[in-house]
Amino acid sequence: MTRIGIYGAAGRMGRAIAQIALESGLEVAGGTDREGEGELAPGIPIGTDPIALAEKSDVLIDFSVPAALSAHLNACIAAKKPILIGTTGLEPAHHALIDDASAQIPILQTGNTSLGVNLLAALVEQAAARLGDDWDIEIVEMHHRHKVDAPSGTALLLGEAAARGRGIALADHSERGRDGITGARARGAIGFAALRGGSVAGDHQVILATEGERIEIGHRAESRTIFARGAVKGAQWLIGRPTGRYDMKGVLGL
Repeated sequence: MTRIGIYGAAGRMGRAIAQIALESGLEVAGGTDREGEGELAPGIPIGTDPIALAEKSDVLIDFSVPAALSAHLNACIAAKKPILIGTTGLEPAHHALIDDASAQIPILQTGNTSLGVNLLAALVEQAAARLGDDWDIEIVEMHHRHKVDAPSGTALLLGEAAARGRGIALADHSERGRDGITGARARGAIGFAALRGGSVAGDHQVILATEGERIEIGHRAESRTIFARGAVKGAQWLIGRPTGRYDMKGVLGL
């Protein structure tokens, strides 16, 4: 039976992942969190030692915070265990850590574990590849009032998909936080807008607009269960893979 360890276990996603794993007939080896208090489920404690958890797990799932990423990667390297990283708010330095660690263990990193969102990203990439830069691309996302990072990891995932389709670097063509007299929109830019409020699990819309017509494609998350289900599926897929860095496209066979 596959044993899954969960980093960031005390959070809403950590608990949702544990529930889905148990409902799927998998074993939850345990979890860790900064405080190390409580249980994920009856008889499954939440601890603070990432190495001890890695050693007794077949695969790890990380939905914690960027500051904990280095310790979690080091624990998985020491135990030679694969890890799925769904933590958002990662910066270039974090991605460099993931790149380095992926030379030693299999790592699946994604801004969103929903299977539907990752299919959406593939559609966005295809659309951007087939339409010229006279089609403006805007990405609008909305999340619950407690989310601390913006744009969301999913919005950035969709932006990266659009940039790949166009053969450009997102960092060089991203427009965010427009306010005041900003001037005309730059040709070929990929714009982002972040909305926050209520208990929204995650809404994302990609708008491709040109003179006289507009295409809108999107995804609406109705509960965190979809992310937990995708994370568990991705973690199972990762077991036995060669060292390297993966994303959810591999899980979907895209």
